[in-house]
Amino acid sequence: MTASLGDVIEGAGPILNDEHEALRQRVRSVLAEIVLPHADSWEQQRYIPGAAWQALGAHGLLALPHDGPGFLESAVFCEELGRTGYAGLRAAVAVHAYMAASYLRLFGNDEQRRKYLEPAQRGDKVAALAISEPHAGSDLRNITTRATEIADTTDYRLTGVKAHVANGVSADFAVTVAITSPRTAGLSGASILIADLDGGEVRRDTERPLGFCSSGVASLVFEGLRVPAGNLLGKPGRALLQLMSGLDFERLIAGFLALGGARYILEVLGTHIRTHMVGDTALSGFQSVRHRLADLTGQLALVRQFAYFAAWQHSQGRLDTFTAATLKQKATDLELAAALACMHFHGARGYAEDSIPARLYRDAVAAPITAGVNELLKDLAFEAAGGSLP
Repeated sequence: MTASLGDVIEGAGPILNDEHEALRQRVRSVLAEIVLPHADSWEQQRYIPGAAWQALGAHGLLALPHDGPGFLESAVFCEELGRTGYAGLRAAVAVHAYMAASYLRLFGNDEQRRKYLEPAQRGDKVAALAISEPHAGSDLRNITTRATEIADTTDYRLTGVKAHVANGVSADFAVTVAITSPRTAGLSGASILIADLDGGEVRRDTERPLGFCSSGVASLVFEGLRVPAGNLLGKPGRALLQLMSGLDFERLIAGFLALGGARYILEVLGTHIRTHMVGDTALSGFQSVRHRLADLTGQLALVRQFAYFAAWQHSQGRLDTFTAATLKQKATDLELAAALACMHFHGARGYAEDSIPARLYRDAVAAPITAGVNELLKDLAFEAAGGSLP
């Protein structure tokens, strides 16, 4: 019996039910209406406009559950978001709806949630997450951004540079990590604050990454931005513990985004090898091509089952570091391998700067770096297994 790629990998065993699959179809329909007609222009302007955020919010897609059984809805959404084929879009939405929003949900008080989380869920405000710095990426011990208390007040003055900030071009606020203790350096004395970005004491320097073009990446240069004491998330000096509590969740989300991206790439490649002729023979008529696609499709099916197992673990409050790190690493490595094959089998056209395969490859190269570089995640997976992997 002949089956399509979708037939081969659809479903996730007993984990997903008919309601989840109905949600998948609704998400596809919404993304086809709101995103796909405009995604290329967003790539050119390098950010997502406010009307698109509000449209996603109006459909409830920026307020899906972060935990509990409802998280499986988010897993479906993130896979479909990746399947649009635009990694900049998926990164921007994930940072807004899952990463920045997660810290507000976990550590924000009622007033902070009312002022920031609820408008973000409606798409009325755009959120960014400002953690990395020019000399502090995967190793955050080197952060230097400081929030010093203003004399005779409990407010802070924020000074420093945050780099590679998705949504930095257009965000209304940024969940920001900064040193608040004058006697310590690095994360040991750091806190998480909400920085409003509409003041004159912050400069946005647009970055031009190779891929992820529509994610609105910018450096945020804080030049004494005043941050009210009421914008401190949780207790001061707790940034390290707060960040650690969210890392596995971020890797889980990144894994689902890359899973969807890999699937889209293989759909593009599958169509191409069936329709592109070499002489009188379609590309799919060559055994080496068939074997390459079969290997990648098999890997996709395996990673997808593992991803939904990880999502189920998280929905039960049982997600572990080994599973989250392994999923992110395997899914992003697969996406990169699929993108390379897609570009290769498109020949010279695939190498053209304005081609779809070239865009997919530029995006896929970044995926193993974001949310924790994969080499580091392999070390974490080994350590999480007690240093005694079989």
